[in-house]
Amino acid sequence: MPCVNGQSYRVAVVTGAGSGIGAGVVAELARDGWAVVLAGRRADALARVAAGLPDHADRLEAVATDVTDEEAVRALFDRAVARFGRVDLLFNNAGGGAPPRDLDTIPLAEWQAVVDVNLTGAFLCTREAFRVMRHQDPRGGRIINNGSISAHTPRPQSIAYTATKHAITGLTKSTALDGRPYDIACGQIDIGNAATDMTERMAQGIPQADGSVRPEPRMAAADVARAVAYMAGLPLDANVATMTVMATKMPYVGRG
Repeated sequence: MPCVNGQSYRVAVVTGAGSGIGAGVVAELARDGWAVVLAGRRADALARVAAGLPDHADRLEAVATDVTDEEAVRALFDRAVARFGRVDLLFNNAGGGAPPRDLDTIPLAEWQAVVDVNLTGAFLCTREAFRVMRHQDPRGGRIINNGSISAHTPRPQSIAYTATKHAITGLTKSTALDGRPYDIACGQIDIGNAATDMTERMAQGIPQADGSVRPEPRMAAADVARAVAYMAGLPLDANVATMTVMATKMPYVGRG
């Protein structure tokens, strides 16, 4: 296990680390003693997150990364190994959606953009994490994928987001199976209504399955970060296969 100032630490890569849940997870892991590589498209946003954690600056590395770019993802993990020597955790968090539209009006390019980030980006990061974890010494590590409760109970006019998040469940299960011989654990966290910029419109009113538009409760993103940190902190012989964390009063159970 790598050391800084005589203290050992584990090494995490967090994608989508420049804001929202990703930024919260970076802070939580850093406070728990992890070294963290922050990945995201905007270098300025990553720098702001890192600057907000001055007590942990010696264990943070910001790497501007487009997760849809195969070479950039390879460079991200090479940088993590060069700086910290290994990778113990990947939090596959980068993702996005598309504007709500009637299904027959969705442009192919819009569909493809969501697939590229949410699914292909997660695969590319998983592949590189697997490569590093399989061959490092001590061997192994953990991958946590950010899924969504929408994968199981969709919102209206969200087919690209829903389909890709449903596919993340398949990615998680296959990675968990293929990782067994190499001590690589993989689990998924399905999140409902964390209070981030992406969910701001939920507080104002969002379309429901019955055709109405109603505001929905949200929960603190810090609560999601604590859940991820719990999953990350387990020994490799234990794994949370799937966790759902959600705003208690959101219309999920019984949505429809």
